[in-house]
Amino acid sequence: MKKRYGISLLLSLILLLSACGNEENQGNEESNEEAANEEEINQDDSSQENMEDDHSMEEGHSHNMSSDGEIPDGLEEADNPAFNEGDQVIIEAEHAEGDEPMMKGAEATVTGAFNTTAYAVSFTPTSGGEPVTDHKWVIHEELEEPGDAPLEEGTEVTLNTDHMEGMEGAAATIDSAEQTTVYMLDFTTVNGDQEVTDHKWVTEAELRSPE
Repeated sequence: MKKRYGISLLLSLILLLSACGNEENQGNEESNEEAANEEEINQDDSSQENMEDDHSMEEGHSHNMSSDGEIPDGLEEADNPAFNEGDQVIIEAEHAEGDEPMMKGAEATVTGAFNTTAYAVSFTPTSGGEPVTDHKWVIHEELEEPGDAPLEEGTEVTLNTDHMEGMEGAAATIDSAEQTTVYMLDFTTVNGDQEVTDHKWVTEAELRSPE
């Protein structure tokens, strides 16, 4: 009788331990599955972010509109500009690409005013990507051995500036020319995301005094 009781107790313990083991394994399997699903979601999110970043770079959204403030050789300061260094102005042009305004409507501070010829140009970036059309502005002093200003529409030139990635050394075509005063500006983008310093260039016709 005692022997049977002992065997029954042993069988009960074995069954109990087996059940606990099954529950633990099932719990581990569920935890591993949840971890794998979470990792897959994170990878998907990361891939989506990378795709968005690549798209932004292709569209030119990510280029920094600030500059080092260096003045090209031969560029002359304006004698009697409409806006002087330190003046507050409102930008009425939108040079940045994208669906949302970055420049137009922003209040800016003039950091320099210069007399020159400003060109709208089209070029293919040396870094690859889609061609850029009607880029504003590149000034005469930022062209490699340009000769006398102004250059005619359709003239092929080499860019000697780096307003955006892939511009330095790129072959370009003059789309239009404007003899004017150009300005460097400090401003905060309309969406408030970026503090821009010494932006090159905005023409006199693209600025107005604050109301």
